[in-house]
Amino acid sequence: MACISASLVPRVVSSRRREAGRDANGETPSSSKHKTGAPSRRHVVQAAGLGSLFPWGDKMAAKAVTLNSRGTGSSSGKKISAGPTNETVKVVNGMRHKRLGGGEIFVSEFGLGTQRWGGADFNSPDEKLCHEMLDLAVLEKGVSLIDTAEQYPIPSDRAHPEGNTEKIIGRWLAKDQSRRDKVVLATKITGGANVTKKNIKKDLEGSLLRFGVDHTDIYTLHWPARYTPQSNWGQSLQYHLDTEQAPYYKNHASFGEIVEAMSELIDQGKLRGWGMCNDNAYGLTASCYAAYAQNGHAPCVMQNDFSLINRRVEENGLSEASSPVNENVGFMAYNVLAGGVLTGKYLDVAAAVDNPNDRELAEKLLSNPRGRMDDYSWGKTLYRYRSGPAGDATRAYAALASDAGMSLTELALKWAASRDAVTTSLIGHTSIDQLQETLQYYDQNETDKSKPLPDDLLWEVDRVHMRNRLPIFSSDRVGADWGGAGEIGERLP
Repeated sequence: MACISASLVPRVVSSRRREAGRDANGETPSSSKHKTGAPSRRHVVQAAGLGSLFPWGDKMAAKAVTLNSRGTGSSSGKKISAGPTNETVKVVNGMRHKRLGGGEIFVSEFGLGTQRWGGADFNSPDEKLCHEMLDLAVLEKGVSLIDTAEQYPIPSDRAHPEGNTEKIIGRWLAKDQSRRDKVVLATKITGGANVTKKNIKKDLEGSLLRFGVDHTDIYTLHWPARYTPQSNWGQSLQYHLDTEQAPYYKNHASFGEIVEAMSELIDQGKLRGWGMCNDNAYGLTASCYAAYAQNGHAPCVMQNDFSLINRRVEENGLSEASSPVNENVGFMAYNVLAGGVLTGKYLDVAAAVDNPNDRELAEKLLSNPRGRMDDYSWGKTLYRYRSGPAGDATRAYAALASDAGMSLTELALKWAASRDAVTTSLIGHTSIDQLQETLQYYDQNETDKSKPLPDDLLWEVDRVHMRNRLPIFSSDRVGADWGGAGEIGERLP
């Protein structure tokens, strides 16, 4: 789990709104079968006639094409692309590392999600456990990517304040100076109205201080500065012009302002690459063209919710825009286990909040929760992963996994790893046992457990998908008297 709501921002936004052989590290060059040549680039404006789509008009779009012709990919208007995003460039202790975007940032294909590290949740990992997970994943198993945010942990309180997660990671790094070179640090600025040029710089300085480092590798917007219905925790998908014109979104930071701030930080050596969370193809492409127009640094990564029950990014144009043929931008998938739903633990007995007619059972689950879905607040907020259609899809995938002799968790993680558009999957854990289970599916030394899914099983997954294409954005319990609102107050459809 990685990113927070945008359509619900007025209610959940941070209160801190402001202005050829193995080397000494166990690395081996990736085999040729994992490498791919850089595809020939296709210029978006030339291919699709999209010049008038962008706020700079046809002339600036034409300039963007000129800059693009340098073969920069999505690394910068100033640098030649080093290669296609998502290609495997090395293997470290059995863990594949892939190119993120067109530059020289390489990330493990499994990254540590840290949203609840040091948090106020009933099962938030404490600092000791967080450090044990870092020891195992990074020092022993070759994981490099750590994804966090200035707003983490979620939930927070006075004893577990925002920024605590970055401090926990920073204290682990401080134990041994060599650890910094083993990891790719990714953090986020709180989104919405907090995103300004001034705050992008100020907030990054705060994150660097908490980490105890002089630069971070990846810096993303936790959610967009602008309104977009596709960055939320509810079921909103439709764009509404009147919401765009709401006071909260008035005078939001432009794509150009964001690019300018990020580019200056990169040029100052405080940042290596940047990107966006919970955004869409328009946000990505407009950001890229703003960078081309300014000869600045274009985004190298997108981070969105993605799983067996949410393929939205593959089918709404984002994967097309991110392709090495187009903007050459990496993709970090979060919620690949759909908040724990795709482990199957809520199949036999529904989540606590889904048992309104059995008060005794609901109270039992609330007092001894199996995971977030049994927590009243989380369970309500994340209801879309348990909608009727989502439940139908989950049961169908569980049956496929059972027939194939594997767990639903294994099917979900391996399926996400198999997708062409996915650079890395961000996965959170609350115990060492959970982490060990995840690692075996990515460790190339675990030849049995890390085998890719067979083609016939992938096709059966696609057949389920075709019967129920957007399950987490569908619902069979929308009330006639709800007045265009969803279960957590989000605007529908």
